[in-house]
Amino acid sequence: MKKYFRDFLHRGFLAMGGGPIVMAIVYFIRGKTGVVDSLSTDTVLFGVLTVSLLTFIAAGITVVYQIERLPIFSAMLIHGVVLYLDYLIIYLVNGWLKNDILPFIIFTIWFVLGYLVIWLIIYLITRAYAKKLTDGIKADK
Repeated sequence: MKKYFRDFLHRGFLAMGGGPIVMAIVYFIRGKTGVVDSLSTDTVLFGVLTVSLLTFIAAGITVVYQIERLPIFSAMLIHGVVLYLDYLIIYLVNGWLKNDILPFIIFTIWFVLGYLVIWLIIYLITRAYAKKLTDGIKADK
């Protein structure tokens, strides 16, 4: 357990540097769509800190895939739920998502679809790589 916690911290701290970049992209898009025209220093500081926390948790939680006794579906479920809550809470705290039912439903649908598409891509790439390895082993015999 100690190893997983250490790996969680290591992954999280490595990813935190991307937090300000993510925040800059979010505010760039919000600026271009006319939602935001200027930011106070408090807003920028709060955004950098909260998005750094978001990236820390998002990167750190990938450690669930290293827990060998945890079935892959359980790891995916834990990972997905933690990511969903991580994004949802940070978006609400920063005011990037209105605290209303329709934005919540839209956010949830897009999150689930995005998560499934990313996992499908990972699955297909991994399956193709495994087939290539298997074919290489068969060719060596």
